[in-house]
Amino acid sequence: MRVIKSSIHPDALPLEDKITFHRRAARAIVVRGESILLLYTERYQDYSLPGGGIDPDENEVEGLIRELQEETGAQNIRNIVPFGAYEEYRPWYKPDFDVMHMMSYCFWCDIDEELGEMSLEDYEIKNGMQPVWMNIHEAIRHNKHNMATNEKQGLSIQRETYLLELIASELMEKQKVS
Repeated sequence: MRVIKSSIHPDALPLEDKITFHRRAARAIVVRGESILLLYTERYQDYSLPGGGIDPDENEVEGLIRELQEETGAQNIRNIVPFGAYEEYRPWYKPDFDVMHMMSYCFWCDIDEELGEMSLEDYEIKNGMQPVWMNIHEAIRHNKHNMATNEKQGLSIQRETYLLELIASELMEKQKVS
């Protein structure tokens, strides 16, 4: 899968001689017109693509399907097409490692109209995560405003906003061709 961006958080530098934790994640891009299925996180007041960590015994597509079902209740996930991977190095705040290296594998996919039961983890519930259909341009504006004004933002908002902008750009290109 093509790497669409590599990002290094300044607090992770220098990378040399750091003990690095490697994590794989899968993220879903589900669109209907200019609406996109996102997760709104109340704690950070931001929008992100549904998805998360891939278990060791899963491939990227299996992780995508499991995470999308758990976080949104998505049903009949199909037409899964690679979009690209976002690579990032971030500080790790636990004693075993200094840095986290994460590859987020992003996929376009379709789902049934109706969302089913979610199966959120405790921290996701505590953070107030909920699936929402949102106009992609409004989500980008919201996240950019949050990045400019909110000190309590998560480390993922820059990745998520970059991905949303790239997705919106590709959607506009597809509309021009149609």
